Amino acid sequence: MEFKGHVKSSFIDYPHKICTVYFVGGCNFRCPYCHNSHLLINGGETIGEKEVFSYLGRRKKMLDAVCISGGEPTLQSGLHEFIREVKRMGFLVKLDTNGTNPEVIKELLSSGDIDYIAMDVKAPMDKYNHIAQARVNPCRIEESLSLIRNSEIDYEFRTTVCRELLGVDDIVQIAGLLKGSKKYVVQNFRDGSTVLAGKNKLNPFLPEEMQQLRARIENHFDRFEIR
Repeated sequence: MEFKGHVKSSFIDYPHKICTVYFVGGCNFRCPYCHNSHLLINGGETIGEKEVFSYLGRRKKMLDAVCISGGEPTLQSGLHEFIREVKRMGFLVKLDTNGTNPEVIKELLSSGDIDYIAMDVKAPMDKYNHIAQARVNPCRIEESLSLIRNSEIDYEFRTTVCRELLGVDDIVQIAGLLKGSKKYVVQNFRDGSTVLAGKNKLNPFLPEEMQQLRARIENHFDRFEIR
């Protein structure tokens, strides 16, 4: 596998663990609010597996886990082999995914080689194509949701919200689909120079909208968070 970005230490990407985050290049979505737009074209410098494993070997006593993010990691042909080696080194593994490859998710869950999975749920099913700016088969998204919900590992679902793309009722609709899940996270949009749509094009939900959301859906889940 090849990577296009690296956060050496993170205290937020894996709950209650210190992890390092590696970002793959390439994605089958073009979400306007994406902060990793530079990864979509798979450009820039490349971090190879040799460099990754060397870093991990030097940080065994300081890190608990490795998070694989992107881009979309399940598009990478060498993903499972890479994860096996990370596990062999003694690290926990977290995978971030958009859920478009349920076959890969099923393989990883069945193998026991991942410890935590976070899936982005972009929109109500009838709005997926609009938000992802791609042709999306909702049956594949729903299959991934089911696989994750019925797995024995820790997981979270999460949705990024901005006022131009989704409304409060849309998030309530998503929450209804996910009701009973272990954890659901609503991430309010944050602007920046690397946003795919461009800076100053999109806006976050207002504080009162976020609190309205909390009141309407937090009881649907074992854990609900706003970030």
